[in-house]
Amino acid sequence: MKKQLVISVMSKDRPGIVADITGTILDLNGDLADLNQSVLGGYFTMILIAEFDDSITPEDVIAKFSHIESETRIEANIKELTIPLETLKNELPKETFVVTGQGENRKGLVKIMGDFFNERNINILDLVTTLDRKLYTMIFQVDLSCIDSVADLRDELASIAEQEQLDLVLQHNDIFRATHEIGTPFDQDMRE
Repeated sequence: MKKQLVISVMSKDRPGIVADITGTILDLNGDLADLNQSVLGGYFTMILIAEFDDSITPEDVIAKFSHIESETRIEANIKELTIPLETLKNELPKETFVVTGQGENRKGLVKIMGDFFNERNINILDLVTTLDRKLYTMIFQVDLSCIDSVADLRDELASIAEQEQLDLVLQHNDIFRATHEIGTPFDQDMRE
């Protein structure tokens, strides 16, 4: 029997940390499924899903992480998936859109947008933010399946953009991906 664990890891960033974490999973005979990693403010963060023999517990994984020889401590939080990953992996909803927002940095920008989406029962599927000097950028991937009118939502976004002095752009996820990913079919056609 197999079990799938969701593992969230944080540590001060350093070379070799990916090798240490994935090596720990391999040492426990784990099979890595999905992984997302980033470095924020000098801290390494990773969330991953791995499959282990049923005899491996979350405590076994944490204990193995604690034995990694390093000047930086690895903190981990582990949960067992109750629904198999294959069942959870659905395609994005048809009505997946991307809202990009930029404005002068100030406290509460993500909260303002989070409240905006919450009040309309819009689920945020993914979120990335960056601060470059005083310019704050937010990219929200959202599910608009519950929205009756995208045109009305655009008007509401325009209103909050004016009120909060933000530049907000709403576009379908497919259009966003086609214009922002390297190696899109259009780019490949141009190289041929």
